Amino acid sequence: METDGITTPFGRRAMTLGMLASQAIAKTVSPEASIDKWKLYRWLCEARPKLRVSDRALSVLNALMSFYPKTELSGSDNLVVFPSNMQLSLRTHGMAETTLRRHLAALVDAGLLVRRDSPNGKRYVRRDRGGEIGEAYGFSLTPLLARAGEIEQLAASVTAERMLLQRLRERITLVRRDIVKLIETALEDGLSGDWMQFEAEYRVQILGLPRIATPEILNPILTALEALRVEILNCMEKQIIVHNSAGYPDQTERHKQNSKPESTSDSEPRFETKQDGKVEIQSDTPVMADMAALAKPAGPAEPENSRGDERHDRRQRPLGAGPEPQKPYPLPLVLQACPEIVPFGPGGTISSWRDLMTAAVVVRSMLAISPSAYEDACGVLGPENAATVIACILERSGHINSAGGYLRDLSRRAERGEFTLGPMLMALARANQTPAKRAG
Repeated sequence: METDGITTPFGRRAMTLGMLASQAIAKTVSPEASIDKWKLYRWLCEARPKLRVSDRALSVLNALMSFYPKTELSGSDNLVVFPSNMQLSLRTHGMAETTLRRHLAALVDAGLLVRRDSPNGKRYVRRDRGGEIGEAYGFSLTPLLARAGEIEQLAASVTAERMLLQRLRERITLVRRDIVKLIETALEDGLSGDWMQFEAEYRVQILGLPRIATPEILNPILTALEALRVEILNCMEKQIIVHNSAGYPDQTERHKQNSKPESTSDSEPRFETKQDGKVEIQSDTPVMADMAALAKPAGPAEPENSRGDERHDRRQRPLGAGPEPQKPYPLPLVLQACPEIVPFGPGGTISSWRDLMTAAVVVRSMLAISPSAYEDACGVLGPENAATVIACILERSGHINSAGGYLRDLSRRAERGEFTLGPMLMALARANQTPAKRAG
């Protein structure tokens, strides 16, 4: 058993209420109490954030515990260890003496050790004739035994919080992946919806993620992201259901009957010979109507249909003309995704589409893109989107060997309906946003 009573520190070290409380707790240990010291040390390592001690302080405590000869800390034994600073430094891999003193003081302040200072401040032991320890001066491990239950609960609490934080991070990662891929799919397939607004809401939530997160911070962000994913899914599912229902076999809207009974087939054209010997192609189907339009000689333009039917407009376009130019994306999104083109605008800024197209002409020359390639892109994509593609190429110019060939390839793919600008813009916007977030 340790000597009863309260001891004060040697020298200039002042007595504190914390030291007094630690010694009072140590006096309450039952003689029957015992705990495996290395199991207790593992709990200490788990509970370190709650105990407010550093990892190096725990290394010093580990060295002190190694000087206790038994594996079990028992309330019936003298739990004072008394190594010299030199021996303690060797077991802490050569830690400097001043550093040892600082960490020992931190362990005492945390209530994990109690000083048992001798009259001269040295650490030593007095033994009786039988070799049993009579008086020992050094550091008592009794507070560890007294607080074993508390330390175990703190360790379990820290472990539970860590597991909760891990699950929240995993769920946020899955929801982020779903949102990004769903928006990209919607843009690639041309589904209607305010997808750029969804992307903006997604970024607002992502920018709120700190480098060191807690469950209190992550829970509302996860809730907002899950609500956004549900909104995106609802918007897509409605359009998918409508699209699929229009193609069911039992629907009659796609079955066309020829109103002229003398026709042998609805899909084959009829060739009639005029009096002047010319052949005229007649058909009731849209495809053959286009062929008939190509077969007719050029003449005065017919008046445009006043109803403005979109399907009628598409029929009047000649075969091989490709899809109509895509609508331009918002200029702020383009500048966020492609900031490197801004200095090439008039006066070093870009405030309108005209400024962006002016900058694109300058960048086109700088990237050695031929005027014909840029004109083809303007014809297929539209002037705004062509300027946007130039800005994207400038942003990734270090990874593109031939900017002109790349632009021609994108134009050909867009003409076949195989390329949309949305995914490219979103990828660049996320790439340019990442450093700002992590500086996350």
